[in-house]
Amino acid sequence: MTAVLFENARVLDVVAGRMLAERHVLVENGRIRRISETPVKTGDFARVDVRGRVLMPGLCDGHIHAISASNSFAELERWSPFYTASRMAEILKAMLFRGFTTVRDAGGADWGIAQAVEEGYIDGPRILFCGKALSQTGGHGDMRRPGESFEQCLCCPGLGRICDGVTEIRRAVRDEVRKGATQIKLMVSGGIASPTDRITSTQFSEEEIRAAVEEAEAANIYCMGHAYTARAIQRALNCGVRSIEHGNLLDEATADLFVSKGAFLVPTLVILFTMAKEGAKHGLPAHVIAKVPEVFEHGTRALEICQRRGVKLVYGTDLLGTMQDRQSEEFLIRAEVQKPIDVIRSATSIAAEMFQMEGEIGVVAEGARADLLVVDGDPSENLQLLQGQGKSIRAIMKDGKFYKNELK
Repeated sequence: MTAVLFENARVLDVVAGRMLAERHVLVENGRIRRISETPVKTGDFARVDVRGRVLMPGLCDGHIHAISASNSFAELERWSPFYTASRMAEILKAMLFRGFTTVRDAGGADWGIAQAVEEGYIDGPRILFCGKALSQTGGHGDMRRPGESFEQCLCCPGLGRICDGVTEIRRAVRDEVRKGATQIKLMVSGGIASPTDRITSTQFSEEEIRAAVEEAEAANIYCMGHAYTARAIQRALNCGVRSIEHGNLLDEATADLFVSKGAFLVPTLVILFTMAKEGAKHGLPAHVIAKVPEVFEHGTRALEICQRRGVKLVYGTDLLGTMQDRQSEEFLIRAEVQKPIDVIRSATSIAAEMFQMEGEIGVVAEGARADLLVVDGDPSENLQLLQGQGKSIRAIMKDGKFYKNELK
């Protein structure tokens, strides 16, 4: 791999929240080897003159569904795996070209697609995957309608797998670990896309949740939990779940519990904004559209509570099918409550901490992976620079390899 020297760059230090002027950043063997305040005059590497543009870490999305080329998880379960994989390739490449170099899949992607990206057969972000999300019968991962009673097929594309009782939970976690999961997803409350459960329901017993957490921790990974209400979130956090997805109906006491547990929240507001405004346009089923107002109206309030209480917030989008191109709009929604640098941290350094990849990604620092963006301006002053499907991003590098380079 060719060594690359970025010259004359302004480096965005996302942790300190400041801009470092006139830096020269050397990338070698996929890592940032040196950051210099003075020009590097000698060496066998390709020189890229950034000309005062901003060099910043690649972005992270903490909640995606790579398999979701359809707006319906139930429809996905009827697709061929080969067709699903071909559609995923298009979705992942678009994410990379928006500047996202690491994503955490929240149900459906597996070892095969992650490895295809890792080996370069598909252009896309690094994928941290959970495999199938775990759901109780009739839970958020059970896409059967009331009149359907077929047995679930784990070989077909789809969001989740059904498991009931401590023994089945342990077996399911161990199986997803066997298949390479980097985290385990638990459905611990009702949801919007599922046809038979209530948003306000709690799902899995505390014994089942603790069993899943115990098995995940035994494999040195962690559990993420889908939950909306304060009651469901508190149960999950008290059982050891590390990150909560959505969380729209939380309260201040729940926010304080996040802080005391050192847990993370991934709000995923853009999917709700899009569903609320354009659900029918995107062909969402009536039962899905009917559930959206219950959580949509509380999303920004929950974000404000968590920002004020010091909860560790991670960028996530949860977009489906024809809504996938709205991925970067989450920045603008968050900016109604958070400062731009805080939103950027949620998509870089804080996400890296949640992923258990602190110092590896999410920062421009010596020794970190060379996941880098060159931007025409300062996103910490203007988040519009991260909109437009990456049009203001002049270069995109992941693991030291250019996927976009308009600086030549």
